[in-house]
Amino acid sequence: MFSWIGAIVIGGIAGWLAEKFMRSDMGLLANIALGIVGGLVARFIASFIGLGITGTLPYLVASVAGACLLIFLARAIR
Repeated sequence: MFSWIGAIVIGGIAGWLAEKFMRSDMGLLANIALGIVGGLVARFIASFIGLGITGTLPYLVASVAGACLLIFLARAIR
């Protein structure tokens, strides 16, 4: 389990990477929130299909994937 500071740092990096990958334009706080929520979404999906996400790099990759999924869903709703 990450500390709050670790979650914010990893979330910020993941949100920024997702922003660049999806060609979105958001601010720093939105990137952090998106990365953290993306990580939670990815962990939920992984646990639902029986996978575990442990370690910094897998958590970062899962957070980026979850954040990209959230950006995609937001665009689809709009």
